[in-house]
Amino acid sequence: MSKSLRNYPPPMIVCNELGADAVRLYLANSPLVRADTLNFDKKGVEMVVRTVFLPWYNVYRFLIQNITRWEMSMGKKFVWDENLKYKEGGLSNQSDRWIIAANTHLMKRVAEELDLYHLSKIVPDLLKFLYKLSNWYIRLNHSRLKGDLGLAE
Repeated sequence: MSKSLRNYPPPMIVCNELGADAVRLYLANSPLVRADTLNFDKKGVEMVVRTVFLPWYNVYRFLIQNITRWEMSMGKKFVWDENLKYKEGGLSNQSDRWIIAANTHLMKRVAEELDLYHLSKIVPDLLKFLYKLSNWYIRLNHSRLKGDLGLAE
């Protein structure tokens, strides 16, 4: 890539099209963080959007839609109880405990790696968690989370 030849897409145009966060994640997972070279490629940023941001958005949208459905059915606001996982009989579903443990592990790993400035080690862990969340947890619990099995208090 050469600045004088302009044989790369202008980063600001890519940021405006695909988002600065997608560019940041692309660069954080690139050889640049290991002091190697990188041929900046818009397709790489598009892949980040497709494999990370769209699945993450879909999981988020699924959560919000079902919280809204629950609130309308129950006639009250949904409030997450952070201590539910510690209460006796609080989380009886094995997959709920599993995904909370996976999330806790991810947060711990990200904090450790950021403290050491190991950006390149974060993205693989993030992708593994996202895969577990969208392809295992939600698929296995889809009906239950949608309320098809009845609304829980």
